Amino acid sequence: MERKEVRARIEEIGIIPGVRVSSPELALFAAESVNQAGIPIAEITMTVPGAIDVIAQLARNDAEFIVGAGTVLDAETARRCLDAGARFLTSPGLVPEVVEFALKNDVVIIPGSLTPSEVIAAWKAGVDFVKIFPCAPVGGDQYIRALKVPLPQVPLIASGGVNQLTAANFIFAGATALGIGSELLPREALQKRQENWIHELARRFTAIVRDARAKMRAG
Repeated sequence: MERKEVRARIEEIGIIPGVRVSSPELALFAAESVNQAGIPIAEITMTVPGAIDVIAQLARNDAEFIVGAGTVLDAETARRCLDAGARFLTSPGLVPEVVEFALKNDVVIIPGSLTPSEVIAAWKAGVDFVKIFPCAPVGGDQYIRALKVPLPQVPLIASGGVNQLTAANFIFAGATALGIGSELLPREALQKRQENWIHELARRFTAIVRDARAKMRAG
């Protein structure tokens, strides 16, 4: 799957589940659960023990599943993730060496940014999306809306504080996609292997994004 295809799929799906758990087994269960529920994408953070092996296994198991690497803080880790089968790279902040590596290797890159200066710097560097993280502490959807006024051309992904009550507002504010962690993958649901719980949450978030986009198109 080429970079433009991955970028298009992220835009289409509108949700990036963030997998930040305490074991490889939980990470695999989380990613497979959201995939079964109709969200064929997951970001495996480097804080997960054995994260790169998890990425490799997910990439082997399903060629259509878009597995990405999160919390990538250096080019060497980025290389290992890419070799394992990662289709996109993200970080909580703007890390120039990771951005440069991704662009050089033609892989989707989603750096984290917060201030307008960081967003502009990331966009001018040639990134695919800019992740606004953490969103909630700085104003949530209103902050996304404020950024989109002077920067309408920059596709923003809202991350940090996205839940069932706020998700639609982030879409209305102009977010291209939503990064969702524990609100989609509750710790208890993972620990008890309650995949039906995760499936229901995935369906809810998917419906929220779909309906919000439909309302925007309808004016």
